[in-house]
Amino acid sequence: MSLIRVILAILFPPLSVIGKGCGSFLIVLLLTFCGWVPGVIAALVILNNPN
Repeated sequence: MSLIRVILAILFPPLSVIGKGCGSFLIVLLLTFCGWVPGVIAALVILNNPN
């Protein structure tokens, strides 16, 4: 997890997980629309996952 991705996850969560696949992007996008905090948490969890 790079520092740039973490900062991007805090500022705009869906953009930070775009390299992890379309499903991750859509999940984080929907959670961000529901609220900024759930989107940030989901993005950080996805970025922290080694798989």
